[in-house]
This record gives sequence, structure tokens and C-alpha cells, in this order.
Amino acid sequence: MAEWEERTEMAAWERLADRDIGVDPGRLDDRLLLKELEAIHRTRHETLLHGSSDALSAHNARMAALEGEYLRRHPRRRVVPGRTREGARARVKDCAKDA
Repeated sequence: MAEWEERTEMAAWERLADRDIGVDPGRLDDRLLLKELEAIHRTRHETLLHGSSDALSAHNARMAALEGEYLRRHPRRRVVPGRTREGARARVKDCAKDA
């Protein structure tokens, strides 16, 4: 995403900070829900570093709503072993062995 697009998207979040923060995630079909999740994750770092407190609050609320809806729809989603605590510990052990 180009820098001007990120700034435009961040400005949009700041405008939304004091009102409704978008379509109810429960009303989005799976494709749109994933698109919204990808967009909010893509802008997270910039919002954290450079967004106003209101923009960050709106971002937090929207991200929690979108992620909550995703988890509600996919309670048995596939979990990759490397993304668990046990998997992370195994990775660290393997790295230590290779060093």
C-alpha cells in the first residue's frame, strides 16, 4: 500500500473515531469479513505509532469486533502447531541446537 493510501486510510479512521465504526461484522459475508480483517491488520502498526488516541480506540474496537466475528464463525479453525506455545518452545530449542 502506498504511503498516501495509508495516510488516507488513517484519516478515515480518525473521522470514524467519534461515531459508528463501520458495518456490523455480523452482516458481512465471509469474503468481506476477511477483506476487512486484512485491511485493519495492514493499518495497525501505523495507527499505533501515529494515530490519535481516538483513532487508536476506534481501531481497537473495530479490530476486536471483526476478530470476534471471525472466531465466532470459525471456532474450530485450523491451528498451525508452530503458532502455539509448545510449537514456539520447540522452535527456540531447534534454533539453540543450530547455533
